[in-house]
Amino acid sequence: MASRCRNGIIVSLLLCVVVLAGCAKRPAMTAASAPAPTGAAQATTPPAPATPAPEPPAATPPAPTPAAPTAAPASRPPVQEFAANPNLKDIHFDFDKYDIRPGDAKILDGNATWLKGNDVLVLIEGHCDERGTNEYNLALGERRAKATMNYLVGQGVQAGRITIISYGEERPVCTEHTEACWARNRRAHFLSKPR
Repeated sequence: MASRCRNGIIVSLLLCVVVLAGCAKRPAMTAASAPAPTGAAQATTPPAPATPAPEPPAATPPAPTPAAPTAAPASRPPVQEFAANPNLKDIHFDFDKYDIRPGDAKILDGNATWLKGNDVLVLIEGHCDERGTNEYNLALGERRAKATMNYLVGQGVQAGRITIISYGEERPVCTEHTEACWARNRRAHFLSKPR
């Protein structure tokens, strides 16, 4: 009889442990979403830090939080208002990289010098070659545009004058399926607009 009682207690304890482990609180999650790429310029200011939502009671699942719509600041002109500028030279990137190469740093130094002497707004487009998924290439193009912007800011160009956008693989300058062509497509391209 004692062993039955002991076995019953052990089984009861195991059930309690399983129930408690299965009902552990979920960590609070903050919903975040980005607008779909529309060709509109992206803001260069960092997003405001998310405030954590209070944890819901353990018995009820967390309700989805609708994401607040984000819009580019009103001071940013539409992408269509920017035009090619022969004084601003493109830079290129290695495959699957967004590091500024030494030769391209010299090109950016020249671009920074010109920008500091001319009162224009600049749009930096990030581009990729056709390899990789659309989503991956959009993210890589954005990292390339941001790395380019950060370099220019480091050279004294005001961040408020710069807008970035990623086109991923959508706007190639070369459509052949060769390494030489792909290398031309992996770029940061510059457009400008008078203030």
